[in-house]
Amino acid sequence: QHYFIQSNLRKMLLHAARRFANPAIGRCASTLVLIEHDGSSVNPACLHTITAAKKLGGPIHAIVAGDSCQGAAEQACKIDGIEKVFVAEGASLKGQIAEAVSPILLDMQAKNSYTHILANGTVFGKNILPRLGAKLDVAPISDIIGVKSESTFVRTIYAGNAIQTVESLDSIKLVTVRATAFEAASGEGGSADLEAGLSDKSYCIA
Repeated sequence: QHYFIQSNLRKMLLHAARRFANPAIGRCASTLVLIEHDGSSVNPACLHTITAAKKLGGPIHAIVAGDSCQGAAEQACKIDGIEKVFVAEGASLKGQIAEAVSPILLDMQAKNSYTHILANGTVFGKNILPRLGAKLDVAPISDIIGVKSESTFVRTIYAGNAIQTVESLDSIKLVTVRATAFEAASGEGGSADLEAGLSDKSYCIA
C-alpha cells in the first residue's frame, strides 16, 4: 500500500510538472482550420472538421489558400461557427501543395498563437500538417474520432481496428479529423469576417 501511494504521488507530481512547463496552460483555446477546396467550393468534409473544432471551445478562424479561391472563401464565411476567414492567393498556391501552404500556416501561427490547427483527415490534410509539425517541432495527431478535452483526443490505430486515447502536452495541437466521426456543421447561417490580402509573395516556399 505504501508503494502504491508513492507511485500515485510520483505520477501526480510528474503530471503537474508537465502542465507547469507547458506554455499552452493558461491560454484560451483558439483554433485555425485549414479549408480544403476546389477554388469555387469548400470540400464537404470541412463541415465535419468545424464541428470537431467547436468541441475545443474558443474562437474558430479559417484559412483558404489557392491560386484562385475567392468563391470558396465566400462559402467558408457562411459556415456556422467560423468567426474569421483569411484568404491567401497566389500563383505558387495552385494545387495547394504542402510546400506552399505550410509556410503560410507557420506565419499565421507566429502572429496569432493558435492552440489548435485542424485539417481534414484526407490526403490534403495529411500532407500539410506533418510538414508544419516538423517546422513547429510538434507531432500531429491524425484521424481523430472524438474530442475529450482541449488536449485529449480519441483516434483509430491499426487501420481502424483499435481505438486509442491520446493526450498531447504540445503547446500547439495539430490535428486531422475523420469526417465520418463528427456531424456536419451547418453550411449556412454563418457571417464570418473575410480578411483577404495574404499573398504567396510574402512567404518563402521551403
